[in-house]
Amino acid sequence: MKRILSLILVLALAATLGITSAFAADEGFVDGKFTETRHITVEIYNRNNDGGTDPTNNVWTEYLKKGMLEKYNVEVEYVSVGRWSETDDIAQLLADHSAPDISYTYGYNTIITYANMKDENGNPGVIDLAPYLEEYKDYIGNIITLLGGEDNLYYDKDPVTGEVWMIEGVRADTSRITTFIRKDWLDKLGLGLPTTEEEFYNALVAFRDNAETLLGENADKMIPYTTSTDIGWRNDLLAVSKVAEDIDDNTLFVYGYDDRHLLYPGYKEGIRVLNKWYNEGLIWKDFGLYNDSTQEDDNMKAGYVGAFMHNWDYPFRNGEDCINLNLQRNVGEDAMFVPIDCFQNDAGITRKFMGAAVGSDRKIFLPSTNTEPLASLLYIDFISSPEVIKYLQTGEEGVNFTMTEDGAYQILPATGDWIKNSGNNIDYTMTCNGLYLGEATGKTTALSYPGIPADIVIQANEYGKNNGRYPAHFNVGTIESETEVGTSLSEKRDEIFTKSVIASVDEFDSVYDSLLDAYMNMGGQDIIDERIEKLQEIYGITYEK
Repeated sequence: MKRILSLILVLALAATLGITSAFAADEGFVDGKFTETRHITVEIYNRNNDGGTDPTNNVWTEYLKKGMLEKYNVEVEYVSVGRWSETDDIAQLLADHSAPDISYTYGYNTIITYANMKDENGNPGVIDLAPYLEEYKDYIGNIITLLGGEDNLYYDKDPVTGEVWMIEGVRADTSRITTFIRKDWLDKLGLGLPTTEEEFYNALVAFRDNAETLLGENADKMIPYTTSTDIGWRNDLLAVSKVAEDIDDNTLFVYGYDDRHLLYPGYKEGIRVLNKWYNEGLIWKDFGLYNDSTQEDDNMKAGYVGAFMHNWDYPFRNGEDCINLNLQRNVGEDAMFVPIDCFQNDAGITRKFMGAAVGSDRKIFLPSTNTEPLASLLYIDFISSPEVIKYLQTGEEGVNFTMTEDGAYQILPATGDWIKNSGNNIDYTMTCNGLYLGEATGKTTALSYPGIPADIVIQANEYGKNNGRYPAHFNVGTIESETEVGTSLSEKRDEIFTKSVIASVDEFDSVYDSLLDAYMNMGGQDIIDERIEKLQEIYGITYEK
């Protein structure tokens, strides 16, 4: 409610100042450059990294500022927005009439909410980009190329109104989640790398039952398997392994609006497995007590954890402070998390349900208070050029990387001003998530984590997308029922998972089902019903529940 009131306030301010989304070509743009200096503000995430740099003022921002000024005569100013509180931060900036001219978020519905909140003159809170994309198409070739074609530029174009509220970012690397396990513990117990769920379970049991052998005087700190309150993300591979291989794309669309796959048929059985593990003492008993990753990461680094699922490169991130290097320093050279791929579905396939290269990453939008839409589009195009992406991801030779004989970028440990606050500088390459270095990409990925054996990095990346399935894209326009519930359904989903995992085995079904019923009554069923209606309306597909 607080966020909605803030949005109403900013839209009222926009109406008072006469700001509208009406299109008019920019007469001050001549021969590809502004005749007078323009000024734009750009959102940048603040991750509050220990030892990081000021996200609004560092060598990377200076590079971008200089490039935009020289090429387009546009001054760029960065506005810090909390990575983990972005929704509230953006709402406050809108209320203060200081929202960045270029804003981005992972939440599609967040942008649609802004777009639907019209001021007293009927103007939306977000600029409709459609006329600008058409008028200035010749100047945004980098965006079109990066997205894989003009169709993806209009990925979210409303099929009825033709409105375009956002530009999608692209995942240059679609690798998602991987399972990791302590190989040194397996070796010590004479166990091989698990290739099935049963073998994985047996390994966890062996870790638990041999805590004294593995941890000595710290046996009471044994955590065979760790997770967080984001159960859906952190256990996705197990949960979706319970989804039938023959599920069709229509079903994935109707029930797939939640990016944690909550409503996929069969998914509940994966959560049941977690409930069983928890009650057998195989899962970190305190996982529900912490709102951030600090304690869990510390447990991994100290050597108390046997296995986990996470982003494919999670144990390699953060340079010298990464989990694997800390583990080796604290335990020994043989101590290391290695990737495995063991959760098979009913067809014996380690299926992953992937986000498409386009449509599953950040969405870039221009608030209605933006008075420089063309300059903003030019900035988005500038950061989408291969040369700019390469520089932001690799830096300067001799300082940030050296070239290997086979043409890979050997990334060097970053220090001082050269530290990247996000992996591959994705906070600045907002249209590109993942290395984008042409033929050098694969070889460079393997060398991008100093101190980590290249073969482990390659394997983790491959497992993160092995047997990946990319559901079909149905462009049905805005699903109004999705925008009405905000973050409430996501919060209820996490509650379903957490409470169901820690419930007694006998109470699992009653806890899960009652919470799921509440979720459906809060708007989940309305979304399903509207998606079914849209399939019929736009595509002529009749879907039977």
